[in-house]
Amino acid sequence: MIQKGNKKIINAWTFYDWANSVYPLVITTAIFPMFYEYQTSHDASGNLTGDLVSFFGGSFRNTELYSYVISVSFIIVAIISPLLSGVADYSDNKKSFLKFFCYLGAISCASLFFFDVNHLELSMVPVLLASVGFWGSLVFYNAYLPEIAHAEDHDKISAKGYSLGYVGSSILLILNLVAIMGFGMDAKYAFLTVAIWWIGFSQYTYAYLPNASYSDKPKENKFTKGFKELKKVWAELSELTTLKRYLGSFFVYSMGVQTVMIMATLFAAKEINWEGDGAKTGLIVSVLIIQFIAIGGAYLFSWISSKIGNIASLSITLFIWVVICIGAYFIHEPVEFYVIAGSVGLVMGGIQSLSRSTYSKLLPETKDHASYFSFYDVLEKLGIVIGTFAYGFIEGWTGSMRNSIFALGAFFIIGFILLLRVPKNEQISAKKS
Repeated sequence: MIQKGNKKIINAWTFYDWANSVYPLVITTAIFPMFYEYQTSHDASGNLTGDLVSFFGGSFRNTELYSYVISVSFIIVAIISPLLSGVADYSDNKKSFLKFFCYLGAISCASLFFFDVNHLELSMVPVLLASVGFWGSLVFYNAYLPEIAHAEDHDKISAKGYSLGYVGSSILLILNLVAIMGFGMDAKYAFLTVAIWWIGFSQYTYAYLPNASYSDKPKENKFTKGFKELKKVWAELSELTTLKRYLGSFFVYSMGVQTVMIMATLFAAKEINWEGDGAKTGLIVSVLIIQFIAIGGAYLFSWISSKIGNIASLSITLFIWVVICIGAYFIHEPVEFYVIAGSVGLVMGGIQSLSRSTYSKLLPETKDHASYFSFYDVLEKLGIVIGTFAYGFIEGWTGSMRNSIFALGAFFIIGFILLLRVPKNEQISAKKS
């Protein structure tokens, strides 16, 4: 059995954030979206051709197609995660599955080096698999938290992990940007650095994170156990009012949070009035603003939660998200986007860190942490499917990504209202661990 509170194990666990966060920053937020948008809207000579692309005979806007591919990746993760969590519980070896998805994601990132707009159907495969690898690994990574740390430490440890991720990924992004903008390196080499960084630094996590959680292994069929456990968790939620209502809110607001992370750069590239070649520099500046402010945001809201409780802290972040969406609809100039980017950074770190730690605190006494976190991850992935699909569909239907903000705002408003329904007398407070 894992000894809770072991600093070496906790440090190794949080360091996986340092290793894997280069994917959401470099691949989904910064360099690849700009690379993809340019490649799919210009010809080989650099002439603008428009944003319509052909995909299996159909015509789509380039960013609309991107959102659909990401949606499919989350459908895959939502389907396979309960199966894999059951296998992981049966073998009592979550670390092996964490490794598999890590390597799948990293190798897929490296494969983006061969992205070719003339073979778009094949080129979008590593985009899909990289997403599956990253999010699939988090199913098993997150399940370790309640097993390695005491409940009163979850907020702090979760914030530490996200902060390490923000710092580490920012370092790699800056190194890539120096190489691209200062030395003329082709952007596609950045995708190789993500793979090397992700695999290389994750080895520290694997060296100290234990395989076994409990000495007694489940006896059920390992291929059906995960789905049975999800059904069991669903049934248990009927008597866990606080957890059930929290998950309802989390499901809805996740539609907005992750969609913002995935589509923000593409929104800025299309909807902000950059001058000349200022788009590339401006987008990079905004991404770095989000990253570094998010570090402080994670710790800020961890501190706030210690004073007023997790649910109240999450409510504050959702209210700020609503304000951000209202403001984003009206912005057109770079300086306005920088203000929005800073605001996003403040609440991005806070809401991600608190969402994970709040859920871990609300869990009942159980040995099936992987099953509960599988349920959590399935809800999150289904929420992202809805969010990214709605974002792309609205753009394709109306011809403007700006109109998709309405959907994001609605997700945050509904999530905020649902969070207010969490029973006041059962909310997590600073004194309840």
